[in-house]
This record gives sequence, structure tokens and C-alpha cells, in this order.
Amino acid sequence: MKKLLITGCNGQLGRAVNNLYKDRKDIELVNTDIFEAEGVRALDISDIDSVLELVREVKPYAIINCAAHTNVDGCEKEVDSAYKINAIGPRNLSIAANETGAKMVHISTDYVFGGNVTRPYIEFDDTNPQGMYGKTKLEGEKFVKQFAGKYFIIRTAWLYGDGKNFVKTMLRLSETNDEISVVNDQIGSPTSTKVLADIIDNLVWTDNYGTFHGTCEGQCSWAEFTEEIFRLKGIKTKVKKITSEEYAAMYPASAKRPAYSVLDNYMLRLTSGYVAQDWKDAIKDYLGE
Repeated sequence: MKKLLITGCNGQLGRAVNNLYKDRKDIELVNTDIFEAEGVRALDISDIDSVLELVREVKPYAIINCAAHTNVDGCEKEVDSAYKINAIGPRNLSIAANETGAKMVHISTDYVFGGNVTRPYIEFDDTNPQGMYGKTKLEGEKFVKQFAGKYFIIRTAWLYGDGKNFVKTMLRLSETNDEISVVNDQIGSPTSTKVLADIIDNLVWTDNYGTFHGTCEGQCSWAEFTEEIFRLKGIKTKVKKITSEEYAAMYPASAKRPAYSVLDNYMLRLTSGYVAQDWKDAIKDYLGE
């Protein structure tokens, strides 16, 4: 039986990975999060001694790191915390994975790029993060490459699943508003955690190591994404398309977001022929469930 050690198991992706493997008799999931709960072991990934102790005990086939400080605005204010979770954490897990021979699966982000291009980013493009979230996640990538012997770095974007997310926020706002203002000049690929979990599954059992992009196919703006959500749910709330500048005027504390951060799953197609689900099909499935 192969053991998979999941960090951040209570987050959206952690739940999706659990859901994917829940009926597999040949896999044992070792779930961890910052706080202990039923079936969940407490693990602070920023504490090297705690990480080494647990990984040495479990001896997992792979570590799937779903833990992250994902509050983009919060990372600007909580810089130490962002570095601890997004950089030091992956470093510690990678050191432990290398020592025990485990594979390391690390989830990164489109925010490692500058967002000033007009074509999808491939894995070979230069990184240029614009804020602390992207900077700390990029340092995490560097540590994984430095310390993990066998690793998969998977950059994803605009993630939604079981938990707090953009889709649920828009649905909640539509209940009490006839019109919602949504940014229309930031372009990306909405990605369901179900699709990302499938991409992880496609890689983790192989020796196809390296850096990958893992998003749904296709692209849209946040406003277009919202319009599709409302269309599928039959919601009449109007979407008012605004610029990032207008949004920043409404919410001055917001960190800068990439204008264009579409990720091309180039390495997945090139090395395995894998093609992810289109974002419109994925959101339809999600809302149907």
C-alpha cells in the first residue's frame, strides 16, 4: 500500500485529492493541517523538526503539498508568514522527501509571472512576480528544485472547489444585488480542484519530473467567468464590467494582480499528451454537483 502525505488537507485542493482517492484500497492517505482534528494530524510545515519527524515516521510514497498562504492582499501585510508558509514550508517538505526517498508534489501559481504578455505562459518563460504572494511562491519553487530529489511543481490558477472561493462569493452576492461590479481586464483560466487533482494523479505515479502548468483549458476575464456562472444557474443579476484601476479605487488595500496570466499546459501535452478539461465544462460540472 502506498502512502500519500497531504498537507493543507482541509483546503479546497486537499479536499479534492481526498475525494479522488477515497475509494482506493491500495492508497493510504495521511492527512495533515495546521490544527489537529479527527483523522487529521497537526503539522506546521514551517517547522523543520516537526516535518522531519512526521515524514520519517510515515515514510510516504509522495508528499502532496496543498498548504499555502493564498490571501494575495494578506501576503503584502504578513510578509514573514507568507515566506514561512509559501517558501520555508516547501523547503522543509523537500528536505524530508529527499531524505526518505519520497516524491514531492508542490502546487504553485500563475502569480510567479508578471502578467504583461498577450499569449499564454509556458513553463520555459521567465518569471517576474509583482507582489509578495508571487514572490514567496517562487521562492518555494526554488527550494523544491534545490532540495527535492524527485519533484513535480504544478502551477495553477483561479482555483475553485469545496471551500471559500470566487464562485461561491459571486453566487452569494447575486442573492442580494441586482448588479455586481467585476473586473474585466484580468485574463486567466478558471480551474476546478477536481481537474487539478486529476493532473496530480496523472503525474505522481510517474517519473515524469519537472515543472508543469496545470489549469483548465481556455481563458476568460473575471467578469466573463461571472457571467457564465450566472448563465448556468439562471441568475438575472447584471455583471457590470470594470477595470482593475476602478476596482483598486473601490478597495485601496488590494495588491496588484497580473493583467494576463493564462497558463499553457505545454509540458503536460509535450510529455504525456494530457489535455485538461475546458473551463466552461469544468464550471458546469462543479455547479451541477
